[in-house]
Amino acid sequence: MTGNERIAAFVQLGHFLEHFAVEKDWQGYEDGVSKAEHDDFNKAIMSVQHHNGWFTPEMVRKAFAGISKWLKADVLSNWLAKYPGTEKNKTIAVIMAGNIPLVGFHDVLCVLLSGNKLMAKFSGDDDVLMPLLLKYLVQVEPGFNDYIRISNNQLANFNAVIATGSNNSARYFEAYFGKYPHIIRKNRTSVAVIQGNESAAALKALGHDVFDYYGLGCRNVTKIYVPKGYNLDHFFGAIFDFKDIVHHKKYANNYDYHKAIYLMNGDKLVENGFLLLKEDKSFFSPVGVLHYEYYDDLHAVEKELAENRDALQCVVDNKNILFGQTQQPKIDDYADGVDTMQWIQGL
Repeated sequence: MTGNERIAAFVQLGHFLEHFAVEKDWQGYEDGVSKAEHDDFNKAIMSVQHHNGWFTPEMVRKAFAGISKWLKADVLSNWLAKYPGTEKNKTIAVIMAGNIPLVGFHDVLCVLLSGNKLMAKFSGDDDVLMPLLLKYLVQVEPGFNDYIRISNNQLANFNAVIATGSNNSARYFEAYFGKYPHIIRKNRTSVAVIQGNESAAALKALGHDVFDYYGLGCRNVTKIYVPKGYNLDHFFGAIFDFKDIVHHKKYANNYDYHKAIYLMNGDKLVENGFLLLKEDKSFFSPVGVLHYEYYDDLHAVEKELAENRDALQCVVDNKNILFGQTQQPKIDDYADGVDTMQWIQGL
């Protein structure tokens, strides 16, 4: 396959995902699928939540919409132009997380568009959608059949590893894969800094950073910094439209559980029926909970965040990263700030 053929296949995949990013009827063969295939894929979207309760159709389609924005001919060509000579004909094992739908797709994209071979190891929480997309990719471009291997057992016969997981699994990955070139990602989260002069629209957009994918992604905001004396009702009022999230059973169970624990512990809470606000210095908060911390010196906050960059994926301040944008990364917004394509180029 040539580079242009690889790009063309992913562009077609982008059309396919864009089609399914909203629920609609079959539009004909423009997306490269028959009506039967269209119906089967829609059934998969609707049924995947029975396999993983967090993967609701709404969140699956949201993931499709985000990925499809990368898969444009000009976006891919301009991105790849920064990495001449990347192709190494290596086999790169990609061990994927399963916290949000298709969270491992960017790594797959990097490996295959760089002309290298993919050995995919799916998370048990996300082993339905990714195989379907890879199957479609091979259907569009049969040449990919020789570049994609799916491993259900112990990994073997590879040259490098990209592994994403928790801090605990990262220790295992380090021990097992340390002798290979590797990228190993650990737990990260995101925070937002509110300065007090934000509009209601900006704060509502911040609600997407908190609630999209039920708060399970490393790009989800799990803590906000607010100026001393800030009225939290401004934030609560702006995010009211997200109230229906509490009707999701797994989210509601988390919300109720942590509310009970905090009340038994005598912790002070601020709540609105679908989100618990807890004053806490920790960056990481459970599902259904958002930590907050008052500040009186913005420079001190910036210094603290700079000192803890290894724990943070995004710092939302409505300047460098705008409210509402954490779950809409650009194609070159690399996880953990590690340029995956540059790393592949250096193998």
